Order: sequence, then structure tokens, then C-alpha cells
Amino acid sequence: MLDSFSAEMLARIQFAFTVSFHIIFPAFSIGLASYLAVLNGLWLKTRDHTYLILFNYWKKIFAVAFAMGVVSGIVMSYQFGTNWSVFSDKTGPVLGPLMAYEVLSAFFLEAGFLGIALFGRERVGDKLHMFAVAMVAVGTLASATWILSVNSWMQTPVGYSINDVGQFIPEDWLHIVFNPSFPYRLVHMVLAAYLTTALVVGGVGALHLLRNKTDLVARRMFSMAMWMLIIVSPLQILAGDFHGLNTLEHQPVKVMAMEGHYDSHPDGAPLILFGIPNPEEKRIDYAVQIPKLSSLILKHDLHAPLAGLDTIPDEDEPPVSIVFWSFRIMIALGFGMLLLGLWSLWRRTTGKLYDDNGLYRFAIMMGPTGFVAVLAGWITTEVGRQPYTVYGLLRTSDSLSPVAAPAVATSLIAFIIVYFFVFGAGTYYIFRMMNKSAAKPNPALDTGPIRTATKIAMSSEHTPDNQGDHNGN
Repeated sequence: MLDSFSAEMLARIQFAFTVSFHIIFPAFSIGLASYLAVLNGLWLKTRDHTYLILFNYWKKIFAVAFAMGVVSGIVMSYQFGTNWSVFSDKTGPVLGPLMAYEVLSAFFLEAGFLGIALFGRERVGDKLHMFAVAMVAVGTLASATWILSVNSWMQTPVGYSINDVGQFIPEDWLHIVFNPSFPYRLVHMVLAAYLTTALVVGGVGALHLLRNKTDLVARRMFSMAMWMLIIVSPLQILAGDFHGLNTLEHQPVKVMAMEGHYDSHPDGAPLILFGIPNPEEKRIDYAVQIPKLSSLILKHDLHAPLAGLDTIPDEDEPPVSIVFWSFRIMIALGFGMLLLGLWSLWRRTTGKLYDDNGLYRFAIMMGPTGFVAVLAGWITTEVGRQPYTVYGLLRTSDSLSPVAAPAVATSLIAFIIVYFFVFGAGTYYIFRMMNKSAAKPNPALDTGPIRTATKIAMSSEHTPDNQGDHNGN
């Protein structure tokens, strides 16, 4: 089957495959690092051993996710030299230093303090250990900042000149780093990472509450996750709206594909909720739409004109079907997250947060959706940029290495096989750790006070009826 694809298409599939694996692990570790910092800070402030149990529980999961993120990142960057050497040559003077800064200032920071954060509490003391945990969290955020600056510059390139051999030469580093789409993309991605982590933590807490509603540690875990969800999900919807307006300004063709606007609308464009893109006929079949609402959302005017793909040459159009559906998947999951947060808030205000099996099952179902939403958002962003690697300046077809299709196909098959075993095993191990209750004693890790908190959490005296004071945690 791979024989029918060109070298360019195979290289794009390979990069999409590897980056899809890579993006889910940093998205999880960014949020989890901040969660660990919060847990450790709350433990030091309150000396409530429930926080310490949760810290020890999630730090092991973080360590595995962090390791898989590092490994997948190395493989992904390797392809810049094998499949995309022309892209690397032309953009290297701009993107090379940015990626080097990420390693020197962010990765070294998080990696340098990681060992202390995971294993050093008894060796360095609480204060230095808290500093190390905070530095790991700061490092993950700084790493995301640099990488998103790189990606954002590819979407909205500024601050450069082009030399005689076609290379992008930096002229203004402040404009390059803080390019027009960078702030919106950074906020959107960091909030997505926090939502992804909150959904996983909430799903794990719900799983253990279904098994034992008196599990105090699971209650705290679930409650904290639901607070994060109800706070961050509305912010993410708002940030997404601002990001969309920025994309309309700088990448209008991407918005046309997202909205499914094959035709221009001089007197207000409809919001197409669902439909089937028909690239051959240049229309959306079976469209379910609300008249003029797209103009209201994008231009804040019901009658504002919006250009369509009929104004764009066919060779400059992105793959509309992929972008159209990935965007809708992301939006649908975002409102699902908001629904889960509102449901939990309602049950919290009625004192029934720990007595709703339906809420728990919905939280478990929503647990992995953060990863799906991150992938859908990435697909929308990257496929919507096509046919360019540097938007409007360097086409994907001109970025490829002089490599034959069979060679790319062979490496793609090898990646699929290796990833299946390596990351399959790592993911399976994470699931096994999540399946174990944090309230169960672990003689290898738990100290006396932790054992005491564990016994309290598992005590039959703490029934849902007499735990009302924990509903606000």
C-alpha cells in the first residue's frame, strides 16, 4: 500500500506519526509537573499526609511519561536531517538557535532537578526539595515556550531576511521569538496541557471512587481535578476564540478550511456545525448550519463579509476534510470538558460530589479526551498550514530531502513497529500504576505518617454520610 505514496507524502506521514506520539507525553508532563508542585506545596503548608500520598503516587507516573517524552522527541528531531534536510538548511539560522535555547535553558533545568524532585526529599530537606520540584515545573513550561515559539514562527514568520541562497536570516530576535501568533498559541497549549492532566487525574480518582467511595485520597484527587476543570475549561474556550481571531488575521486560508467555507459570503457567513466536505464539488454536503453566525463569531458583525476558498488557487488550499473534522472534534471535546466541570460543580454545591456514580463514569470516559483534543488541535494547526512549512514562504514540496520513497517507507514501518512495542509497554505500565489505589500501603515507599493517613483513608468509619466536610476539598 505504501508503494502508491510519494516520498513527500510518506515523509509527512512519518513526521505526523512520530510527533503525534511525542506531543501527548509533554502535554501530560507539563500539567503533571505543575500538579506535583502544587501537591508538594500543599503538603509543606498543611502537613496533610493526603497530599504527600498523592505526590508519591503521581511522581512515578510523571517519571515514566517524562522519559517517554524525551525518547519520542529525539526520534522526531532526527527526521529534520533525514527527511527534511532542505527545510533544516533554509530555516536553520532562525530555528536552530531557538531549539538550542530550549535545550540549554529549559531541558537542562528540568532534567537537572528531576532526580532531586523524584528521590531527594530525605537527602536535601523539604525546602530544597520544593525548589527542585518547582524548577522541574518551570522547566517544562519553559520548554513548551521555546518549542511553541519555533512552531509559531513557522506559522507567522517575521523578523527575518532571505539571503542569496534562500536561507532565512534572523534580523530581529525579539520579533522572531514573540511573533504574532506566539502568545495565543502558548496560552492555548499550556491550558490544554492542564486540562489534559486534570482529566487524567479526575478519571483515575473517579475509577477508585467507583470501587470505594470512602477512599479519602481518591476523593482529594477527584476534587482537585474537578476544580481545575471548571476553572480552566472556560478559559480555554475564551483563549481558543482569541487564537481563532489571530489565525483569521494571519492565516485566513486555514480558517476557511476550518469553517468549511468553500464559497465567499459577502453578506455574512453561516456557521457550519456538521457536514461532509466534498473537495471535488467544492461544497459541504448535508450541511447543518446557522446563518451568519460565523461572521458574528469571527468579525463580531452578522453581516460582515468573509472570503472563501473560491478566492484561493487550488494548489494553495490545505486538505479541507482533515482540517474541517479535526477542528470540530477539538471543539466538541472542549465543550464536553466544560460539561464535566459544570456537572461536578453542581454536585459539589449539593454536597453529592462523592455520591454520583454517573459523574464518575463520565469522568472516566472523559479521561483520555484531553490527549485526543491536543492531537486534533495539532492536526488543525499543522495540516491547515499546508502546503507550506513556513507559511506563505517555503512550500512543503520544496522542503524535502532528496530521498527515495522506498527508503522513507522502510523507516516508517520500522518506526511503527518499534513505537508499538516501546511506547505500548510504557503506556501499559502507566495504566497499571493508575489502576492501583494510592491509598494502598507500599512498604517500600510509605513512612509511618503516610501509613496512618492511608489507614484513615481506608477506614470504614469515613462513610459518604459523615464526610460532608471533605466536599469542598
